Amino acid sequence: MNDAATPDRSVPPMQRPLRWLWLTLLVIVLDLGSKLLASTYLIYAQPVEVLPVFNFTLLHNTGAAFSFLAGHAGWQRWLFAAIAIGVSIGLTVWLTRLKAGERLSAAAIALVIGGALGNLYDRLVHGYVVDFLSFHWQGYYFPAFNLADTAITLGAIGLILASLRDGRRDTVTSDKRDAP
Repeated sequence: MNDAATPDRSVPPMQRPLRWLWLTLLVIVLDLGSKLLASTYLIYAQPVEVLPVFNFTLLHNTGAAFSFLAGHAGWQRWLFAAIAIGVSIGLTVWLTRLKAGERLSAAAIALVIGGALGNLYDRLVHGYVVDFLSFHWQGYYFPAFNLADTAITLGAIGLILASLRDGRRDTVTSDKRDAP
């Protein structure tokens, strides 16, 4: 007999969906720690070359990805904060509804939540997001970003891959059902 208050011991611990929030916490800690180091040791807008194509460059982004809406009066701070909160809540609900074997989706969702919350902290506390990773090639610069942005991107890629894999699995299953 298993009531709602008793955990299901038949499901291995790492397969319970909310257990993936450890990855969210790891992303937040690494992101905020790296931003603190960048803010402490780098001079604003002065690149420190690490590789011929990569610099550490401390920048403050009041907008969204690629500084979208950065030039506005400040209302975007609250818009992006509300979006981050809404997305985090929605993804957490999605995480709770995953099946035990959906590890890629769970990890991807946890990465996106961690990245969203890492950048949310910056927006609420500083009014901007701290960026410091800068890639460039022959005078062309990719917009600076941070570990939270990296986690969000990897999470989005993971969700796309999981969706493609699940779609393919559904197609194979329906083909077998349709076979005579």
